[in-house]
Amino acid sequence: MSQKDHSAVTGRQIAAARSLLAMGQAELAASASISVPTLKRMEASAGPAAGMANNVRAVTTALEAAGVAFIPANGGGPGVRLRENRDH
Repeated sequence: MSQKDHSAVTGRQIAAARSLLAMGQAELAASASISVPTLKRMEASAGPAAGMANNVRAVTTALEAAGVAFIPANGGGPGVRLRENRDH
């Protein structure tokens, strides 16, 4: 989706995206220039990712740059998938 409304991204989408990329929390946190505890709080969110909007945006941008596409809740619920032509 290259989700423009980063506030709609859920904590579970972030955790799933990181898992798809086989990326550790420390690696993603460093890539997004946030702390690991901040990322852990985001991922623990059952609904929209908890945290400051700029931090959520930094995380989703880092995941998109690594090759993840965020899928909006379009009747089947929100999700993530790997893009076909990823850089990694």
